[in-house]
Amino acid sequence: MNFDFSDDVKVMREEAARFLRDRSPPGIVRRVLDGAAPYDSALWASIAEMGWTAVTIPEEFGGIGLGWEALCVLAEQLGASLAPVPFSSSVYLATEAILAAGTDAQRRELLPLLATGEAIGTFALAEGIGDPAPAMIKAEVRGGRLFGVKSPVPDGGVATDAIVVARNEAGEIGLFRVALAGSGVTRKPLPMIDPSRNHAAIRFDGAAAEPLDTAGQGWALVERLLDRAAILIAFEQVGGAQACLDMARLYSQERYAFGRSIASFQAIKHKLADMFVAIELARAHAYYGAWAIANDTPELPLAAAAARVAATDAYALAAKENIQTHGGMGFTWEMDCHLYYRRAKLLALTLGGPLYWKNRLVAQLDLADAE
Repeated sequence: MNFDFSDDVKVMREEAARFLRDRSPPGIVRRVLDGAAPYDSALWASIAEMGWTAVTIPEEFGGIGLGWEALCVLAEQLGASLAPVPFSSSVYLATEAILAAGTDAQRRELLPLLATGEAIGTFALAEGIGDPAPAMIKAEVRGGRLFGVKSPVPDGGVATDAIVVARNEAGEIGLFRVALAGSGVTRKPLPMIDPSRNHAAIRFDGAAAEPLDTAGQGWALVERLLDRAAILIAFEQVGGAQACLDMARLYSQERYAFGRSIASFQAIKHKLADMFVAIELARAHAYYGAWAIANDTPELPLAAAAARVAATDAYALAAKENIQTHGGMGFTWEMDCHLYYRRAKLLALTLGGPLYWKNRLVAQLDLADAE
């Protein structure tokens, strides 16, 4: 059992880090944060040209088929750079939903567009405040038309296509593909703590909806999609947490007080050490998740929950202590600390809040003990 990445994937990680340092500096994030655009379209086009949006799509559908390990390292670097692009919604969720349950016609129509970035996908699950659960699904499809409201929908304001979780006429939960440019779709932007990641409320009032071939899996398929995406979000969180630690360490070495670098103060050393330990623990869980998702093992739900819990805790600690290490300057708009703090808060609630994933972790551990 090997939890490390291959040499080729490590090279890809270094190239991705180098690319994002050049193309996604904090100034790019700030432009989106200030409301100039919902996402950076030039960066998105460059990412698509490099084939990142096609990493898990088979070659027969226009992808490059590098697999999940490659996607995990890309997610880590995207998290470290805070890249303001609709990558997670389109690649982790919409693309995976089509791969997992799309009909052959849907795959041949949509996957090549998702692979090139021409289409941007999203996964419309939530219907208001609350963690994912079958009881929350009120949207319904009648006669091939979708009715209901999904909110918040990540990247819902910029997506071209949505995979919507809704009930069919028999009341069963399924997945439906909806073209968001069609009639019967109304979108409303939502203010978020991190405006660099677009969110919207989408009202469906008779929008044309194509069912995916869920084969009666219903909510079980939704949970499978959430587990796989959770591991990738965990890598984004690890990347962001590591960036916070690097920022705090460099600042503490350069900032002097009472005639010496504040990095020499015991209180600062303890902060950095606590951040390091939490991040390494989260990284270990994320690597376990990468192994589970790449091999599609039965341990995937356990690995996903463990990775999410550890990564959420690590990012929250690192973002907070990064601000504290910067002192009074850390709270100002001019410093970049708040950019990571905002993203940490947003990702902590993505795909369900911390308590949701802790409960899933306990449930999975109980199942493992019972076997």
